[in-house]
Amino acid sequence: MSILSNLPRYAVVGILIVGGVFTINKLIGRSDGQMPVNITVPELSSAAAAGKSLFDENCAACHGNNAAGSPDGPPLVHIIYEPGHHSDASFYLAVSQGVRQHHWTFGNMPAQPHVSEKDVALIIEYVRELQAANGIR
Repeated sequence: MSILSNLPRYAVVGILIVGGVFTINKLIGRSDGQMPVNITVPELSSAAAAGKSLFDENCAACHGNNAAGSPDGPPLVHIIYEPGHHSDASFYLAVSQGVRQHHWTFGNMPAQPHVSEKDVALIIEYVRELQAANGIR
């Protein structure tokens, strides 16, 4: 007989809810200021190296060094931003139009009209190489 079979049904439901909340927090990361995440930085291609410079200049203040997140913005090297969920087009839209808060509690991201599409392409190269090096494909 399992331990769960000896517990009242409401206790089992409570355990499952707590476990689910814990799992969700681990999946999407905590938004309570406990950033950044640990990042493995690979040897970068020339395009990604150019993207890193642009990222550091335009994005790192909120998204942290090496896109690891900060108390002001989420990590981009995170499963939520994998290419199948947030395509490259979503990065272009985020920069050109801003983003309403939806995965995190950092608030809305304002548009970044000073960052050109060409620069965004290089920033995406950088972020995608970081993601790949950290198992996010």
